[in-house]
Amino acid sequence: MASLTGRWRIVEMDLWDQEAIDLVEPGFIEFGGDGTGEFGFIAVRGWMDCRSTERDGRPLVEFSWDGADEGDEASGRGWAALGEDGALSGHLFFHRGDDSGFRATPFTGADTRDGR
Repeated sequence: MASLTGRWRIVEMDLWDQEAIDLVEPGFIEFGGDGTGEFGFIAVRGWMDCRSTERDGRPLVEFSWDGADEGDEASGRGWAALGEDGALSGHLFFHRGDDSGFRATPFTGADTRDGR
């Protein structure tokens, strides 16, 4: 999981456009080196329990998550894999709800809003 560790900027999702993804703050997914992680987009915030493996020789993380969607409890599962281009591609599932593919790139200082 070491090559996925860090903060990634969500730059594309199947169900929502960039304006929606960045509603509260720039959309992100972040993996810690200790098997935990966090993500945020629109009004969704999730905390992840991650397991790392490989697919086709490339790093892959599968995770379960719990958190909040507009203040309501939410949970689900997902995965993220490192592509040949250095970007993450993955899929996020809400328990008994929506699911969406996503693409993320390494977070940079230019990805902040109002200096945050």
